[in-house]
Amino acid sequence: MPQELQCQVTPETASNEELLQYFVAKKMQISVADIQKVIVLKRSIDARQKAIKFNIKASVFLQNETFVDVKIELPNYPNVANKQEVIVVGAGPAGLFAALQLIELGLKPIVIERGKDVRGRRRDLKSINVEHLVNEDSNYCFGEGGAGTYSDGKLYTRSKKRGDVDRILQLLVGFGASHEILVEAHPHTGTNKLPQIIQDIREKIIECGGQVLFEKRVVDFKIKNNEIQGVVLQDESIIEANKLILATGHSARDIFEILNNKDIFIEAKPFALGVRAEHPQDLIDKIQYSCDYRGAFLPPAPYSIVKQVAGRGMYSFCMCPGGVIAPCATSPGEVVTNGWSPSKRDQATANSGIVVELKLEDFKPYAKFGPLAGMEFQKAIEQKAWQLAGSTQKVPAQRMVDFAQSKPSSDIPKTSYVPGTTSVELGDVFPNFITNTLREGFTHFGKSMKGYFTNEAILHAPESRTSSPVRIPRNIETLEHVQIKGLYPCGEGAGYAGGIISAAIDGEKCALMIAEALKQN
Repeated sequence: MPQELQCQVTPETASNEELLQYFVAKKMQISVADIQKVIVLKRSIDARQKAIKFNIKASVFLQNETFVDVKIELPNYPNVANKQEVIVVGAGPAGLFAALQLIELGLKPIVIERGKDVRGRRRDLKSINVEHLVNEDSNYCFGEGGAGTYSDGKLYTRSKKRGDVDRILQLLVGFGASHEILVEAHPHTGTNKLPQIIQDIREKIIECGGQVLFEKRVVDFKIKNNEIQGVVLQDESIIEANKLILATGHSARDIFEILNNKDIFIEAKPFALGVRAEHPQDLIDKIQYSCDYRGAFLPPAPYSIVKQVAGRGMYSFCMCPGGVIAPCATSPGEVVTNGWSPSKRDQATANSGIVVELKLEDFKPYAKFGPLAGMEFQKAIEQKAWQLAGSTQKVPAQRMVDFAQSKPSSDIPKTSYVPGTTSVELGDVFPNFITNTLREGFTHFGKSMKGYFTNEAILHAPESRTSSPVRIPRNIETLEHVQIKGLYPCGEGAGYAGGIISAAIDGEKCALMIAEALKQN
């Protein structure tokens, strides 16, 4: 049996297999020749002290022990071409992992995606970046793989109670992700790596007899006696099935409107909204690592801050070390920001959403929209940003200290946001309570991270798609909609997930509940 070892090592030792073996041999008081293999199981950084260390959990195989390099294998997916059909609306992580789970359970998924496949999406991303043209069906949020495909690919979740995180990570490795995501405390795949993984998942679904339909927007739901019967597509074709997983993501406003217009029960949900702040990555490294130069053995530093400001939470969200800011509007006439990092996180800047907690009472000016009040609040801010940016995808921007002091920035340096920036007093973008919270909060952030509060940091507004502004209520035990039989609200868009991993877990759970319901019928 291998021995399990937990220890702290230098960054250089953590990155070098030979040095790690020498360290382990010394710690175990044996010869390095006695060690056959050291397998790192988990790795995380401890930057609390001046001398930065890596926490390592490893299995140590000695020469007299059997070592077999275990390869992650995919499940033995059956052919489901002639099995009972289940509609899956949306090909983001919730929809794709629901489809894989359905196949594993012997059911045939029909995945309907309004956007294009991962390759086709690239042209539309170029259009929004270069020509400022937004394709409502194909953009950073809509298309195969969902928002995560081209906006980062973080695989970390705090929601361990939601389900089996390791299972999702192992499936991703089986489809081509680096084995490192099983080791790192905060795993990340990267926008440059995810498209191929997503494509391989799609090909597996089709190979097993499932269907994946692109550029097919759902415009209506067929319902009879409060039971789902199928969907109507934009081309007026109908796909019938009495089980439907609705996994359309947090930005599918038209889906929320369809449900509301059909008197299908939905409700407004609090979310968070603010700006995306960009700093030089080397500045964040200096702050977090307490050094002048990060060196070759430490990754670009992330950060995480949470503060209470005037009775509201203000916190960093979707922090992207060595990353860039992207235009994530889903309709013409709005500006939305998000951030992403390539797998190496090797860009010169770091960015993070810095957002303010919203409450249901904040949506009162939009009360006439009922359960869509939060969505309309969100939309109004995005449209105001568009107007202030000169009706382009140039983002309203301001230096951080200038913003805190209500002082217009005389110049904005070039940032990673490709469409460009427009110098704007960001207080004009937001309602006063958000502006005041952000202004006070940034000064508090600067006290926690010395050097963070600086005019080198450029704020881009708004960061508004942190989570869904709508929840689609479902039965806590069956996951079926509380009103419509056979409808399974799923993932971020339904208000039950917050990222790739939690959405994938939720997709699997919905598939399992459908299989259980079918057994009982």
